[in-house]
Amino acid sequence: MVLGLFITLLIRFYLFVPVMVDGSSMMPTLHDGDRVIINRFGNVDRFDVVIFKDEGREYVKRVIGLPGDEITYKNDELYVNGKKQNESYLDTYKKQLGNGLLTDDFSTKDLIPSGVVPKGTVFVLGDNRRASKDSRIMGPIPESKILGTTPICYWPLEHAKFIK
Repeated sequence: MVLGLFITLLIRFYLFVPVMVDGSSMMPTLHDGDRVIINRFGNVDRFDVVIFKDEGREYVKRVIGLPGDEITYKNDELYVNGKKQNESYLDTYKKQLGNGLLTDDFSTKDLIPSGVVPKGTVFVLGDNRRASKDSRIMGPIPESKILGTTPICYWPLEHAKFIK
């Protein structure tokens, strides 16, 4: 019984940590007050939703660029190292907007002195590009600040899903 309690506590407080989303920067994928699980295992890949700690608070954002990547947004289209990327998780949101762009044009060439995402960092954006404090403002995020990925939203039940 003690071993079972120890394993449960280990899983709950270290391996799969619950976190509440604060703010609307990840809408429509995640909403203010949603509860997600941090998975501390595995590698961080492009388009993973991650939680990182900066300035004394936790942020939930999507990884867009990995070390060495050149990121460009032009006419609301993402290009990584010159190749157009599909961001299907934004399709519904773009349709709801009607007119205007979700993301203003930018490039890592304009935001980062080297023009690419530096070694040991990632470039993150919120899915709600119009209202997100992300790498466009904060710069690349050190991988050491990433607490883990967020593969599951479990609360409220109407938002429960695997995060893509």
